[in-house]
Amino acid sequence: MLKDVENHSMPRTAAFFDLDKTVIAKSSTLTFSKSFYQGGLINRRAVLRTAYSQFVFLAGGADHDQMERMRKYLSALCRGWNVQQVKEIVAETLHDLIDPIIYDEAATLIEQHHTAGRDVVIVSTSGAEVVEPIGELLGADRVVATRMVVGDDGCFTGEVEYYAYGPTKAEAVRELAESEGYDLTRCYAYSDSVTDVPMLESVGHPHAVNPDRALRREALAREWPILDFHRPVRLKQRLPAFSVPPRPALVAAAAIGAAAATAGLVWYASRRRTTVA
Repeated sequence: MLKDVENHSMPRTAAFFDLDKTVIAKSSTLTFSKSFYQGGLINRRAVLRTAYSQFVFLAGGADHDQMERMRKYLSALCRGWNVQQVKEIVAETLHDLIDPIIYDEAATLIEQHHTAGRDVVIVSTSGAEVVEPIGELLGADRVVATRMVVGDDGCFTGEVEYYAYGPTKAEAVRELAESEGYDLTRCYAYSDSVTDVPMLESVGHPHAVNPDRALRREALAREWPILDFHRPVRLKQRLPAFSVPPRPALVAAAAIGAAAATAGLVWYASRRRTTVA
């Protein structure tokens, strides 16, 4: 159970979420392989290989070495891709591919953290072109993701500018804490992978979510809470049961809606009185 709403006279806090298998049920990057194939970015052989990588990832068998090989493969694969085309493909297929695989439990936690006054930060090894739209879909306040080098022609060079993986995630969390004024001892973090132990141990409230075997052992040894997320659900299906945290734009829209509704009621009541008379 999350603590009460933050006292805003105290230092700010945040909740840091890994993305793949923590917030969504699959690998965010590999999920778009079919869309990239249909957009002409990859061939059928690459689709089959990414499907196998997705299987290994979901089976929990992707260790550090396999993840490193996957990174090199994906970096080489995207060399020459037009960045704008990638962004357009992700935007066009985001709701069809990602919305159905968001864990209901994760979406609820994100809402609870927002309600408590905490920022929500997605910290993912996947590329920024994929993670940033997903973060926006989830209502995250910030996103930390892997960034690829983009050439003067607007295409990926195949080189990695920033790799959000392992200790690098923890460094990003500490840098954000310094720039945003987060008190890490009162912050939360969630991940499924033992490679994220550096990020988890950098906060006061670490949580293992659907942990791989190594992280489960680590969590048990350190007495970290272990969470089981298993109910993917479309966000629009949960809106009637869970309210979206108020944002300025939503508050303004609600105020306009309330004013319109009030005006409608006044008009209806005055017309009804005229009819009765």
